[in-house]
Amino acid sequence: MVATILKAHFDGSLIKLDEDFFLKPNAKLLIAVLDVVEDEYDPDFSSEREFWYRLAADGLALAYGENEPDYSLAQLRERNPNYEAG
Repeated sequence: MVATILKAHFDGSLIKLDEDFFLKPNAKLLIAVLDVVEDEYDPDFSSEREFWYRLAADGLALAYGENEPDYSLAQLRERNPNYEAG
């Protein structure tokens, strides 16, 4: 399955794509609603791109706990020959 992200908007009665894209009849769609709540507005998000970068960074930060172990080079089983330290 190949996923394509398309921008769209809701005009009050229908969801409309903002760009032309061919859809087969009965095509399966996933819809994510992006709604900015006034209380959650953060002026530091000066662009949509920065918002997504911050969201991704926050999600990545949640993947690691405060007590994550540090692994030493001695614990490596095999060195990556393509890795250039520095």
